[in-house]
Amino acid sequence: MQATMRERESEECEVETETRRPALLLVEDDEDIAGMLSEVLADLYKVDHVPDAERGLDVALRRHFDVIVVDRRLPGMDGVALIRAIRRANITTPVLMLTALGTLEDKVSGLDGGANDYLVKPFEFDELLARLRALRRAFTAEGRRRYLGEWIYTPDNKTVYSPTGGRILLTVAENALLDLISSSPERVFSREEILHAAFSSDDSPGTVDTYVHYLRKKTSREMVETVRAHGYRLGDRP
Repeated sequence: MQATMRERESEECEVETETRRPALLLVEDDEDIAGMLSEVLADLYKVDHVPDAERGLDVALRRHFDVIVVDRRLPGMDGVALIRAIRRANITTPVLMLTALGTLEDKVSGLDGGANDYLVKPFEFDELLARLRALRRAFTAEGRRRYLGEWIYTPDNKTVYSPTGGRILLTVAENALLDLISSSPERVFSREEILHAAFSSDDSPGTVDTYVHYLRKKTSREMVETVRAHGYRLGDRP
């Protein structure tokens, strides 16, 4: 294990060997629609389905997703309220809202609530997949330069710029770790969640601690905050 980690640390251009499908959270109360959507989306995404907003919020707060699809009409808390709650938690994951309500007022309220896009039912699956691709492209483009306190981080070229202008190159594993925790700065990520999202399935939870140490050593002790008994989150937050 230690040899593997040293080897990974020394290869700045290491190619990731495991291809992971993007994680998608689907919040839809209609079982038939949810079943069809899950089947279609499963070819390209790792889909997690929940039938109501309360459970959707709980999952969104505990786990990392690359994109979220929310039905507007949900039992209890509706889709707009769910998205507002997600945004209040400083989760920036792109959200697509599905709805049978197609008036301008409905669209505006959904977008003002924090949704990134709005798709009116009925819709073609090809359009849904295209909208999701566009959302993820836009989110990636917007997120390529992140301000971490006084530091600047550019995930695409695995580089962190210090407050004094110094350029620090990250390995693939260090970059995956920082990319994940900086995608939702206020969230606390468990070791298991970080391991699943940013490392190989062959690694152990201790690998996460090792790379947190490496990242702190290259940047600053405050770059990654330890949340006792829970895990890690970004320390130098905007």
